[in-house]
This record gives sequence, structure tokens and C-alpha cells, in this order.
Amino acid sequence: MTDKKLIDLVNITKSYDGDVILDDLNLYVKENEFLTLLGPSGCGKTTTLRIIGGFETPDTGKVIFEGKDITDLEPYERQVNTVFQKYALFPHMTVAENIAFGLKIKKKSKAYIDDKIAHALKLVNLDGYENRSPENLSGGQQQRVAIARAIVNEPKVLLLDEPLGALDLKLRQDMQYELIRLKNELGITFVYVTHDQEEALTMSDTIVVMNQGYIQQIGSPVDIYNEPENAFVADFIGESNIIGGTFVEDKLVKILGINFPCVDVGFGRNKPVDVVIRPEDVDLVKPSEGIITGTVTSLIFKGVHYEMEVMTNGYELLVHSTDFFPVGKEVGIRVHPFNVHIMNKPESEDEEAVVIDED
Repeated sequence: MTDKKLIDLVNITKSYDGDVILDDLNLYVKENEFLTLLGPSGCGKTTTLRIIGGFETPDTGKVIFEGKDITDLEPYERQVNTVFQKYALFPHMTVAENIAFGLKIKKKSKAYIDDKIAHALKLVNLDGYENRSPENLSGGQQQRVAIARAIVNEPKVLLLDEPLGALDLKLRQDMQYELIRLKNELGITFVYVTHDQEEALTMSDTIVVMNQGYIQQIGSPVDIYNEPENAFVADFIGESNIIGGTFVEDKLVKILGINFPCVDVGFGRNKPVDVVIRPEDVDLVKPSEGIITGTVTSLIFKGVHYEMEVMTNGYELLVHSTDFFPVGKEVGIRVHPFNVHIMNKPESEDEEAVVIDED
């Protein structure tokens, strides 16, 4: 990935039947970046992708590609290719014919097309499948053919609209790594749409979290997970305890009636804030060793850890731990100051999650 700006969406708005889908969206994509648009249904992520691909025209704003305005260009005039969730393979064509479709339209030679098909099939691990019918392939194989059909056109950008959504969990996880490998081998830019936060965290260089037509946060997977900017992001990216509290002073916040050390500064004195504590960052210890005590009210074995709920001062704290604590057990609760993350209170409904406020 370089710092060169490849795509620039400038002041994009889009409405359907009076409903605002994108509201003054500004976003850029860097060359060779794997950028993921992440958010719930109706947040505007697919509309953003379709505007980049030329399948939708924004009401206002511009799509800039390598410094040129391509807002009004047709999809086939852009250096992008799209892989949809429904792979849109032609059932009456073989795998090879499906892959060759775009190249034949461009009137490429047979030798050129045959060479491209062979290379693409090798890239997606489908050597020897040239003469198969798509209907005789598994969902994962069909998805690979759709990707092969896109990459033979040598696009500078590959747009992927929830391409793994129809696959089962194991195959979806395998394909995540395949896509990362493909992106690295091809050296092209990926713009990926999903509502699955695990997919986004696994594959992306950059995640764009969207809700209600607005960008909530842009950052690396680590930044998005560890430093959410608002309650919506914290709640959407992984599981979180989001607790209303008071920022007493720099490096000290009051939640659940107790002062917790933290590392955040600059939020003022005695200011209402939201506090995010990830379930895996809660340490359960002997009651005498905790900052606060609680009682285990629920216990589920998840394979890699136990998922527990611990009632403490009227709040049900979600905890992930490899240590076993039975229901009814009194425990102490500790959280390292670095893992107590402070956020400003939401300024709009778009930034909100379900928050328990202190009295």
C-alpha cells in the first residue's frame, strides 16, 4: 500500500424517494489499499460502492479517479470491476467462457484470452475447471470464478459487495485468507463491503464504519477496535461494555460508583462521558484484590473462553475469560488503566448505542 490517493469521493449525496442514503460523504482510497466499508443494512455502504463502480450516479458531489472526474462515466469506461454477492455467472457458459466474457467484448485475441484464463484460474486455485458448468460448482468455487472474471480485465480497483455472504462459516473464513493472498499477489486496490465485523478486522488495511449515511470512523482494524470514537462504533465492532460515567480528572474516571484509573486526558473535570471496556479486558480476581466486586450471574462455555455476566453495582458486566468462575461466585473486578477507554457522549442518534448511565 502506498500513500498515493487513487479514488476520492467528494461531497457525495444520494437519496431514493426522499430518503437520504448518503449525506455529504467524503472519502478517499489509497493505491493498493484493502479498504472495507462496514456497517449495518441501510447504512449506505453498498450505495457508496455502486457509485464508485458507476452503477449509481450521486445527486451531488464528484468521483475522482487518479485526479480525473469520472462521475458521469459508464461502468465499462472505468478501471474498476465488481464482484457481487450473487455472482451473476452465466449458467449456459463454461467457467472459461464466463471468465473470457469481458475480454471478448474488448475484442482481445484468442491467444491472449486463453493465457489470461489460465493465469486467472491458477490465481484462484481452479486449475482444470475450464470446461465445468457453473451449476456444477460449489458456492465457494462459483465465487472464485466471479473473481477470476473480474481480475482478467486487469482493473486498478476490485469492488466486492458482500461476496462471502452466501458461504458457510468455514468456507467464508478460508476465502478471507484467499482474498488477502489475491490482493497481495495482484497488487491492486480492493474496496470491500460487509456487515461482518470479523471479516473487516481480518482482511482490511483500513475500515470505514458507516451508519445512516454518515461515516462514523475511519482507521486501521487495531485503531477501530481499541480506540472507537463513539458508542456506535464500540458497539458494532465486537462486543463491548459501554458504561455511562464521569471523567473526574485526567487519568481518572468514575463508573459504577467507583473511581477507575485510566490513561485518557483532556476530557475536562467532572464531565459526563461514556466508557468502553472490552469483555476480554476485564480481569476477575479474588474479591479482596478487585477495584470493585460482583457476582457471576451467567456462564457459557465458548470453546476458546468462558463468557460470563457479572452483576456489579446494578450493571451486568460482560466478561470473557479462560478462567472458570461458577454462577453465584463472588469475584473481584480489575481493569488495566490502558483498557479503560473514554469517549465523549454521542452528539447524534447515529453515534448512540445502548448505554447504561449512572445516577
